[in-house]
Amino acid sequence: MDYSQLNNKLKELKIEEIIWITYIGIIILSFYSNNLERKYFINNDIKSKDKYQKIMILIFSILIIVYLYFLKDSYDSLKKIYVNDKKYKLNLLSFISSLLIFISGCIFLYIAFNDNDLDVELAFN
Repeated sequence: MDYSQLNNKLKELKIEEIIWITYIGIIILSFYSNNLERKYFINNDIKSKDKYQKIMILIFSILIIVYLYFLKDSYDSLKKIYVNDKKYKLNLLSFISSLLIFISGCIFLYIAFNDNDLDVELAFN
């Protein structure tokens, strides 16, 4: 690994650390949103329901940005490798996985926007 590749790898790791911190924030928001959801179902508290929906929209909006970063990273890695390279298959699978996760995040965000009765349980994975 040359100096340029090492620098790029270190930058990627720094970004991934920021993403892990973001995930911790999302987990905390998820705990809070569960409490709001509980208040809505037990007390029929409309304010809690509205806060819950806004938090879920925020969570999935953030996750889509994170998923988009990983999708772009997978795509960039895929472009750097020749089709005949043995790493290509693994990078292709990584790209497909990232694409599917991004699509699932978009679907969850759509549900968060449109599930006004909180009929669907949403959880980030």
